[in-house]
Amino acid sequence: MFIHIFGFRWKPAATDEDKARARKEILAFRNVIAGLAAVNVGRNLSERAQGYEFCGLMTFTSKEAFDAYFTHPAHMALLDWLVPLIDPVELDFEA
Repeated sequence: MFIHIFGFRWKPAATDEDKARARKEILAFRNVIAGLAAVNVGRNLSERAQGYEFCGLMTFTSKEAFDAYFTHPAHMALLDWLVPLIDPVELDFEA
């Protein structure tokens, strides 16, 4: 199993619509990314979040499945519009 954790600090240009779209598109990966066993996303509720407002956890069946996701067209399409709107952090590990 391979775990991918991410958090976003939204840049000032990000709208509420952008935030909702990001959540919707990430959750839709369940139906299109082979080897994605689970995906959970939401607003960060921690008081120790250091400004990271949005977070998620994705569970993949293997490191190879994660590697395939990383270059998958659906993921690349998300990154095209999302990256200019966020300051991201990512953590990955095998479980």
